[in-house]
Amino acid sequence: MPEQLRDLFTETSARQLALMLTRVAFIIAGAIATNFLLRRGIRQIWLAFIHRLQGDRSDAELEKQATTIAGVLQRTTTILIYALAVFMALRELGFDIAPLIAGAGVAGLAIGFGAQNLVRDVISGFFLLIENQIRVNDSVIINDTPGMVEEINLRTTVLRDAEGTVHVFPNGAITKLANRTQGFSYYVFSLPISYKDDPDQAVALLKQTAAEVAAEDPFRQYVLSDLEMWGLDSLGETHVVIKGRIKTLPGKQWDVGREINRRLKPRLDAAEFQLPARGLRRLEMAAVPAAGDAAAASITPAMLRTAVREVLEEMQGRDDAESRTAPRS
Repeated sequence: MPEQLRDLFTETSARQLALMLTRVAFIIAGAIATNFLLRRGIRQIWLAFIHRLQGDRSDAELEKQATTIAGVLQRTTTILIYALAVFMALRELGFDIAPLIAGAGVAGLAIGFGAQNLVRDVISGFFLLIENQIRVNDSVIINDTPGMVEEINLRTTVLRDAEGTVHVFPNGAITKLANRTQGFSYYVFSLPISYKDDPDQAVALLKQTAAEVAAEDPFRQYVLSDLEMWGLDSLGETHVVIKGRIKTLPGKQWDVGREINRRLKPRLDAAEFQLPARGLRRLEMAAVPAAGDAAAASITPAMLRTAVREVLEEMQGRDDAESRTAPRS
């Protein structure tokens, strides 16, 4: 390589060298400008394309898909443009690029045979994008790991969980995928009340609260349909469970559900609903009954056994959670 450069500078006149360097500079400037324009235009072009094909979907959904696919196309385009610019610049400097191109082809073939997992990851990532299975900013569960999609590449998918931990999954290793923000979402209510309380009154309070929230800003923009009540879902040893759900825009189910719960709690207290105690709280009530506390005084051995079982389940659940989140050496 040094001998080639020496021969180049000795055999080429200063004028020819200046023209050569000028052409190389134009190639580099053209590559930068082309990459800049394509990066700006790819997203808009893709958004217009999918809007024409899938015009029945919401603008937010189309925006997510366009952002995800445009990001991958922009990165791929940048690599191709600069690689082509390097080859063109080398050719202008007098280098024979045919062996380089042939070597790149052989290297690609060797990588294809030797890195089968890489090829599998790329193919899987391609279908993830084309089939619109997940998008950037989707709330998903990948291989039992929940989180928000931060980045999707042809080879990997990057997930950030509620604690801020970043999880990187090779696309070929994704065996279970659940998208909680695809098209629309539901917030499911599970309201436990005691056997002495009126379930119809509880349902009425829940419906009233949900209707008020759905009629106010900004929640009216999030709610897609009225509260759907499933009724009395189960009869437990100490309480009954009322269930229902409300349909919202993707990712807005938690905002709507939390607001309804916030407003529902004081209304249940005002109506003197006896929300059942669980676990340690029930053991405390049984061990040290408060004076005049009819609920604590009425605890039976069967209820105490249930409380002990719940405490053990809670402890087991905490141990499992700690074992999953503990750093591995």
